[in-house]
Amino acid sequence: MTSKTRKGASRPLSLKDAFEVEFARREMERRKRDEAERKQQEEDLARATQLLEALQADAEFLAKRELIVDRRRYTVSIDHHDFRIAAYFEAGKASVTLSDKRTANPGAAAPRKQLTVETLEEALSVMAQFLVDETR
Repeated sequence: MTSKTRKGASRPLSLKDAFEVEFARREMERRKRDEAERKQQEEDLARATQLLEALQADAEFLAKRELIVDRRRYTVSIDHHDFRIAAYFEAGKASVTLSDKRTANPGAAAPRKQLTVETLEEALSVMAQFLVDETR
């Protein structure tokens, strides 16, 4: 192979070429991560919305027990003047907490119980358990 043949076939890889290849590879990976995160957030938001709908299904039950159901982005809460039960959806799981408002400063209820669950049904079940614990 002579230098004339080599020049016509391809040029040698340069630092600039290697940089551009690596930069493009990293950008593609970043976009994949961003898309996966966006998709997960959409799923978490959908699960929070589904839980809200399930909790609001029986307005008479809520009113009888003086409960207020609310959703703020990924968190669905059941509020009572003495306690708060909340489910926070993140990364495909839900963290369900029970906080006592009687012993805390207003707006700063400290969690007394906390469980992490995998499914919407488990979140609903744990919230019901916590509610029974508080209404005995």
